Amino acid sequence: MTASFEQFLTNDPLNTYEDLDKYEKEWKPKVENYRRLLEGGIVPEYKIKLPGSIESLASQGFNPLKYLHQAKLLSDKEFEITDSTGSALVSKIASGQLSSVDVFNAFAKRAVIAHQFTNCALELFTEEGLERAKYLDDYFKKNGKTIGPLHGLPVSLKEQMSYKGKVTHGSYVSKITNVTEEHSVTTQVLEKLGAVFYVRTNQPQTLMHLDSNNNFIGLSRNPYNLGLSSGGSSSGEGSIVGFGGSPLGVGTDIGGSIRAPAAYSGCHGLRPTTRRLSTRGGVSSNLGQESVPSVSGPMSRSIDDIDLYMKTYINQGKPWELDAWCIPLPWKEVLKPEPKDLTIAVMYDDGLVKVSPPIQRAIKQVILKLANAGAKIVEFKPIRTVEAYETINKLYNCDGNSMQRKLLGDSGEPLTKLTKWCLNYGDGDKVYSVPENRKLNDIRDSLRQEYTTYLVENKIDFILCPTYNNVAPQPECVYNWSYTSLFNLLDFPTLAFQTGMFQDPKLDTWDPDHQNYKYRSDLEKLECNNYDPEIFKGAPIGLQLAGKRYSDESVVAAGKTIIEILDVDLYNVEL
Repeated sequence: MTASFEQFLTNDPLNTYEDLDKYEKEWKPKVENYRRLLEGGIVPEYKIKLPGSIESLASQGFNPLKYLHQAKLLSDKEFEITDSTGSALVSKIASGQLSSVDVFNAFAKRAVIAHQFTNCALELFTEEGLERAKYLDDYFKKNGKTIGPLHGLPVSLKEQMSYKGKVTHGSYVSKITNVTEEHSVTTQVLEKLGAVFYVRTNQPQTLMHLDSNNNFIGLSRNPYNLGLSSGGSSSGEGSIVGFGGSPLGVGTDIGGSIRAPAAYSGCHGLRPTTRRLSTRGGVSSNLGQESVPSVSGPMSRSIDDIDLYMKTYINQGKPWELDAWCIPLPWKEVLKPEPKDLTIAVMYDDGLVKVSPPIQRAIKQVILKLANAGAKIVEFKPIRTVEAYETINKLYNCDGNSMQRKLLGDSGEPLTKLTKWCLNYGDGDKVYSVPENRKLNDIRDSLRQEYTTYLVENKIDFILCPTYNNVAPQPECVYNWSYTSLFNLLDFPTLAFQTGMFQDPKLDTWDPDHQNYKYRSDLEKLECNNYDPEIFKGAPIGLQLAGKRYSDESVVAAGKTIIEILDVDLYNVEL
């Protein structure tokens, strides 16, 4: 008997959210107008003729990034700019070798092309971004210096973060008229540092899927294979950064929402320790929830750019001056470690869901290269991972979905497939008492202590493991997030990184023993039965590296070493 999606929908009857008559009459016209405005945001000279309908391209597993280069949709100068690291770009702008306008125009064009293929944007405001770039160039000419370390660097933003004078809805239709009076703290910090904004990106209904579907614009797609998901909930960020339409993207993460889209879409992404970066100012169902806080963090094709983001955001942005929740902990300079100085514990399987063949292949190859370079590798046996997964899923929904019910129910909008899934996490619509919530927090804290003790006593620097049990999934067919949410519960800084490897249908087939494999749960069966080698062709293969709480700098530094050992260059990928 096969496992089915529907059999898991047992903890919330889902009968108190939708009011389709109200939605059709009162809200759908507003959504349709929103879509028209988004379409109008596509600059005419950046419009391209697609080589087929998106549906037909998706069915072929079409690679739009490969097509971008083959069809030469950008000039040589635009390719040169957009295939440069953010660190290199801000250096060239600061020295006068490049203007902010030149950099902006190149990325704006590539971003709009990315949107036409992947549906990554919820808002495009190219003209406003161009005016900002012109202002920065004028400032540089008059003053002979930049206004900050990110002067002139285009930065894409996940839509849920408030933007002054613009609608911020977080993919809840009921918030479609929510025009915010000021930027979120993170947006304020980045603007002060000199960033240029031009696009706000897609995310799923509820913000609690590792995918993207919503009633605004629907699914975002993978920049390496349009038949696959770009991940979520920082869905559009995965698409646009992986495609090269943004040198730095900003996402948020409460269960894998930075790391999954980074791993799926061909870029890197950091889930920092809580309270180092601000999440203040935005739309979410998690306001006041402190058991598993969301974090914001960077996504990029360069680990150096992730370091740049963290260092400048924290040390010069000083978010604690704008958000009392942030702690005044400066970003330390940590040198890239030598491989021989690394001790890495590898978790090949988390005890819940078996990983697919491409993930198995990648872990073996990465570990072999690390060991050959001199790193010490030990096998990590999962610690209480089933309990951790059950605990975090209960914590997500311990308010009985009351905030989700209000945000969704105010418009009566239709529930997407994975919204029904996430509303059934834990005990679904059961409202936990304060003592019950505290008991879950106590389990969380005991897990944090046990994992930390293990790392300290065994002199382990980092845990290396899959980001997900598969490569990028098919749209709305991603159910498990045990590999990422574990580190949200532990509050370990975790870096999703690219291995430089891609799924290959000829290499990545189940071994003969798989047909006799006894599934440990229906969830595992559901996930494993989704894997068909031909469907996932060319999908990037990402893994993740986790370290102890507040060791973010060390995680990023080690990520640089690993990328160097693996010889990964996401700006010159063989497509």
